[in-house]
Amino acid sequence: MKLHYKPGACSLASHIVLNELGVSFDLDKTDTDAGKTEAGGDFRKISPNGYVPALVTDEGEIITENPAVLQYLADQSPDAGLAPPNGTLARIRLQEVLNFVSSELHKSFGPFFSGTELDDEARQKAEARVGRRAAHVERILADGRTFLLGDTYTVADAYAFVVLNWAGFVGVSLDAHPKTQAYVARIAARPASIKAMVAEGLIEQGQVA
Repeated sequence: MKLHYKPGACSLASHIVLNELGVSFDLDKTDTDAGKTEAGGDFRKISPNGYVPALVTDEGEIITENPAVLQYLADQSPDAGLAPPNGTLARIRLQEVLNFVSSELHKSFGPFFSGTELDDEARQKAEARVGRRAAHVERILADGRTFLLGDTYTVADAYAFVVLNWAGFVGVSLDAHPKTQAYVARIAARPASIKAMVAEGLIEQGQVA
């Protein structure tokens, strides 16, 4: 398999999951702004929308969109337990969380990556949106569970971690959400997360974000 990624982007979730699974894969550091693969190829021929992740399977199929890529990866190694079995209510709960992260939490960070400098009012509104979404994560974790679906780490946790971890990069405080802060730190410390962040140049070896 080959993962087209951009350092620190949401494709980091797929990178983390590939590490969790311990499978063989290649990485292609893709320039989404220029629309070029690492070798200089036209990335839009791989992903017409021009964004990552894009996963090329062993059979040459191309899968895009984080919820789809993450579930595909989990289903390649079901014994790893990174996604509940298809057809179960637990799998629906996973999809529920994945869609929340993709359509709500991820989207709330959009203004910070728009390329437009935010004035004070726009920044306050953007921070408030992130805060409302982080508050939902805090409610999920309020019963003392370790991960979003309970005590078992899933692909949803990899994705939620990547997005919530952006808060530190854009200067948004999660102090009002202590359980969420602890959750982010817990996943950041996982060997698969560290390995992926080191490979993408986000942290140095031996450092935990």
